[in-house]
Parts: sequence; C-alpha cells; structure tokens
Amino acid sequence: MDDGQGHHHEGDDHHGHGGDAHGHSHEAHGHGGGIGGILRGMFHPHSHGAASADRALESTAEGIRAVFVSLAGLAVTAAVELLVSLLTGSVALLADTVHNFADALTAVPLALAFRMGSRPPTRRYTYGFGRAEDLAGISIVGFMAASTAVAAYESVHRLLHPSAVHGTPWVAVAGLVGFAGNELVAVYRVRVGRRIGSAALVADGLHARTDGLTSLAVVAGAIAVGAGAPRADPIVGLVITVLVVVVLLGAIRQVYRRLMDSVDPELVDEVEGVLRAVPGIDGVQVVRIRWVGHELRAEIEVSSDSGLSLVEAHAIATEAHHRLLHEVPRLASAVIHTSPTETGSDRYHDALMGHLPEDQGR
Repeated sequence: MDDGQGHHHEGDDHHGHGGDAHGHSHEAHGHGGGIGGILRGMFHPHSHGAASADRALESTAEGIRAVFVSLAGLAVTAAVELLVSLLTGSVALLADTVHNFADALTAVPLALAFRMGSRPPTRRYTYGFGRAEDLAGISIVGFMAASTAVAAYESVHRLLHPSAVHGTPWVAVAGLVGFAGNELVAVYRVRVGRRIGSAALVADGLHARTDGLTSLAVVAGAIAVGAGAPRADPIVGLVITVLVVVVLLGAIRQVYRRLMDSVDPELVDEVEGVLRAVPGIDGVQVVRIRWVGHELRAEIEVSSDSGLSLVEAHAIATEAHHRLLHEVPRLASAVIHTSPTETGSDRYHDALMGHLPEDQGR
C-alpha cells in the first residue's frame, strides 16, 4: 500500500442499492456460517446488483407510465376545449387548445428518452444512455418557450384586434376544464419526476402548469367579456404570460443545472458524512456526484493507514461503498479510490503533481 492503491467499486457489478435508506446494518445481510449458511445464501442471495437493476427498471417503468397517463389526460382536456372553441368562435380558447396539444406532444420525446435510458452501456456509450432524459428536457423547454410565445402573440393580437365571442359561459367552463386537467397532470408529473429523479419529467410537469395558467386566462377573459369589457381578455392573457415566463425560467434553470452536473451541496455533505463514519477511513479528499438519467453516480477519493494491506484497504473501500448505496437515495454506483494517508515527508502522489486538478494534486 506504500505506493498507493486505487480500488474501483462499480455498483452495477455487485453493489446496487439506491432508493431509500434501508435502515439495517451490513451484518444483517449475513446468512450464517456452515453448510446451512451456504445453502441459505444460494437460495436467498443478498445481491446489490440485482436490486439496483430492478430499481432502475421500476423507475423507468414508472416514468413511462406517468408520461402516457398524463398524455391521455391532456388529450381529453384538449378535445373538450377544441369542441367548445369551434362552437363559440373563441380564439383565446383555440390558442389554449393548441397549447394543450403541444404539451401532450412532449410525451413523445420523453417516452423515447425513458426507453433509450433503459438500454445497457456499450463500448462507445460507457455510461449508458441516461443522458437522453436531459436531451428530452431541452426539447420540453423548447416547447414551453414556443407555447409562451404563442400565448403572448395571441394576447397582443386580441388586444389590437378584438373579436366577438359567443357563449362566454361555455368558454369559461372549458377554460376551467383546461386548468383542472393541466394542473392534475402537472402535479402527477412533478411528483413522479421528483420521486424517480427525472429532471425532464419535472420540467414537463411545469410545462403543463404553464398551460393551466393560460387556461385561467381564458376563464378570466370570458368573464370580463361577459361583463362588457372585451379588452380585459387579452390584458389578463398578457399578465398570465408574464407568470408563465417565470415558470419557464425555473424549468430552464433546472435543466441547465442537470446538464452541468449540478447536485445539491447537501448531497455532497451527506456522502462525506457517510464516508467519515466508516472505520478505517482517515480522510475524504474528493467527492464528485453527477446525475445520469434519474440515477446518481459518484467518484470518490479517500485515504487510509499506509500500513494496511491491499486486502484490508479493499475491505474498507467496499464497506464504504456498501454504506453509501444503502444511505444515499438514487445512488446507483460509486468508484472509490483509496490512497495511503500522507504523514510528514511521505508524498505518495508527487509523480502526479502538475497533472491533476488542484483538489487532487495533494
């Protein structure tokens, strides 16, 4: 160990817990000694890799289900609005219908992203295809921006060129249906997206919320038109458009952070706390965490006593990895590099000085 060892532990090989903390110790997984313990291990193996694969598949399946359930809900909502808009001649309601159909169409890239993300890694795409969700997030933000632009254009156009609307009570009812449908879909998408760690699905939920706000504008406009103030409709539409822009900026920020491998600093603190609690780890030098799809992957550097054997150092790193997989939600794998603790004149990384970033060139 005097020259430093790097121990790489890939969670997909044999340690694959993520999700919620399990709340039990490493010893609890033992099957006991002797022949009985061996037999129990054969029929009830404790395989972290299988657990990780199953969890990943469940998350992907849940994401795809959320996409298609919300697609069905938005299709019904848009159909109701389309029918009423054709009967009443409401341009605002027709524009809102277009928004809802556009929102429903975002299900296509998102579903494709979930499908692609479930494919195994290849020699070319060694991290797998989870980043497809980030690409879907970009397209969803594009849809949101386009819908916002359409809403702004329609509001300005109606302000400059007012048009008569017939059956304003029905327009208001259709607008309420549009708001309710979009808000239900938004809550569902955001909840599932946060549960499985999908920024794209959360962004899609925010998109549905923006369309719900435009539906409210239709309701307010219909009420105002019925009260004899036709120009109030486009004015309310412009106000709602401003609120939509605020939601859009939030979605852009979220997708940007995911593309830039941003994570909550509290997550880094949590990982460091788990590592420091592992017996045999003297220090934590580097912790890097990134999202790949809706799973977390980590690269970690720790130090241990230079007098340890390779087997002992490996056992410490394995225990650290095991604890991380149990205690850090959504963590799929971690690569842990163990170095000997440097004391006094001992410098085990001198040969790498000038080649590594500042946080590694100790």
